[in-house]
Parts: sequence; C-alpha cells; structure tokens
Amino acid sequence: MHALASRRILRLALGTSLCLAFSQAVAWQLSFIAPIITLMILSTPMPVFGLKKGLAFMLAMLLPVIIAMGMLPFLMHARWAGILMLALALFYSFHFTAKGGPAVLGTFITIGLTLVVTIGSVSPALMTTLVESLALGLMFGLCFVWIAHALLPDRQSKMAAAQPPRPKPTAVDPQTALRGALKALLVVLPLALVFLFISGSTSYTAVMIKVSSMGQQATTEDSRKMGRSLLFSTFWGGVGAIAIWYLLSIWPSLLLYCLAVALIGLIFGRRIFVGKSLAADAGNWSYAYLTMIVIIAPSVLDGFGSDGATSAFWFRIGLFVAIAVYGSVAVAVFDAFWPERKKEGTAPPADHSAATNTA
Repeated sequence: MHALASRRILRLALGTSLCLAFSQAVAWQLSFIAPIITLMILSTPMPVFGLKKGLAFMLAMLLPVIIAMGMLPFLMHARWAGILMLALALFYSFHFTAKGGPAVLGTFITIGLTLVVTIGSVSPALMTTLVESLALGLMFGLCFVWIAHALLPDRQSKMAAAQPPRPKPTAVDPQTALRGALKALLVVLPLALVFLFISGSTSYTAVMIKVSSMGQQATTEDSRKMGRSLLFSTFWGGVGAIAIWYLLSIWPSLLLYCLAVALIGLIFGRRIFVGKSLAADAGNWSYAYLTMIVIIAPSVLDGFGSDGATSAFWFRIGLFVAIAVYGSVAVAVFDAFWPERKKEGTAPPADHSAATNTA
C-alpha cells in the first residue's frame, strides 16, 4: 500500500473514532454531528485547514442555516410559499455541487435546510438548540480534524514528490449541472415534505442527514450508478452498524464502541484511499461509513441495552433501507422522463477526441 494512502486511512479511522468518543462522552443533543463532520473532511484528500480557513469554513456552513431560519414564518403561516422557498433553496444547494462546488459544503447546506424545516417547523423554540448543536458539531469536528493531522502529520517533502500537479478544474456543462440538481431535488424534496408534515419529526434528525447526503450523491453520479451506490452504501453501513450493535451487546463499553468504529474505518478506508489519490468507488465507501455513524450513534445515545433503543435501532435501519430503495426508484423515474443525452460529437466511434473531452 502507498505510504500516503496508509497515513490517510489511519487518520480517517483515528480522527473519527476519537471525535465519536468525545461526542458520546459529552452527550449533548445532536452530538453525532461532530464525528460526521470529521469523517466528511478526513475522507477527502484535501490538506488540513489553518485557523483562518477553519473559521471561514464554519461560517460558510452556519450562514445558510441561519438564513434558512427566515423560511420558518412562511412554513408556519403561509406553508405553500414556504415550500416553494425550500424547493428553490434545495435546488441552489444541489446546483452549487453539480457545478463543481465543494461536496462537503453543499452537503452541510442541504443538512441545514432540511433540519430547519423538520425541527423549526415543529417547534421554533428548538431552533436555538439546533443552531447551537450544529455550531458545536462543526467546531469540535474541525478540532478533531486538526488533532488527527497533528498525530499523523503529512510529510510535506514526500507528499510534494508523490502528488502530481493538481489539474485545472474543468468547466461543467450547464445542462448536466441542471439535470443533476433537478434529479437530487426529486430525491430529497418529497422526503423533506413527508417529514415536514409528520408530527414529532424531530426524532428523524439522523434520517434527514442521510437524506441530505443522498441528495448530494445524486448530483455527482449518473442515475444507474447512483441507484446502485445508494443500496451499496446503505447495505455496508447497515452491516457495520449491526456488527457494532451486537458487539456492544456482549460488552457495553465506550472503549469497545470506539475501537469498533476505528476498525471499520480502517476497513472502509482501504477502499476509499488507493495510491496517491481516491479509489474509483471511494464515494460509495465514504457514504457507507457515514451511514453507519448516522445509524449507530443516535441509537447508542438513546440508551444502549433498553428495549426502546433496540427497537429504534432496527426501525432506523429499516427506514434507511426504504429510503435507499425510494432513491433508486426516484432516479429511475427521472431517467424515464428526462433521459441523459450525450453531447454531440461523441456518437461517432472514430472521434476519440470528443469522447475524451466529454469524460
């Protein structure tokens, strides 16, 4: 294995498990957001943030959440106008990613929007708790990214020699970006509306995080691949969560919990980082790791060992499977009404240059 990939795999497992241990110990509301932030950043080959860039990153992620709070009066008193505003805001977050914007930022914008409508519309009094929890999750998630980089720093000289020069970003076709954003909107908006109209929807916070990541997943992959990826990530994330759940039934210990999460991080990490960069299916495995955290962390916080926690754990897994199946069906329906068209000039087999440009 390449030394750079080994270091990134160890950093992913170490940073995520340490952040999970901390968030589990403090047990504030929505504390599982912190390890999700750490996981999302460490599962990419981006360099570590400095303090200034870290603060800018936090502000960029929290600002859309605070702006989204302006939709609450419309959702409560002029619901259809609020739903239209929500649809436009979600479309912007997906279009931002489809045009080549950072997937981490786009995902968190979507998470903020969906949490605002599912929690804020039920009880505006919970909005302060939500914003505080998101801010704490961001702050401590970034702190553990820094801790992981401090414990396993990059060897700058070797990295400079190992990494090829970064290619210039290619412009995304506007039609392709529009199609990807509309496809993601079709996947996420109906689910957001379902949870909006369900009373007591605050219990589905973890599910909405999975739905948000699923929408961002739809902007970067073709429909068939996206459908398989949804089922793939949900299956392996569920397998990891079930394995940890039964391990904890043998020995309910925070140490065992974090070691198991780190072990699965090592296993999944080998399929995320390959050589000097990411594997071809790295997104599938990083989404699987995220799915596992989103399933297991809230269930453990519910109070491990109780009948309520066990039933909530299995219900959450069943709900994730149903959502993955729905997402696969939704993109198939989208393809039926809006089939993907190849660019002109790619059809003739002899024209290899056009095919290369399209790729």
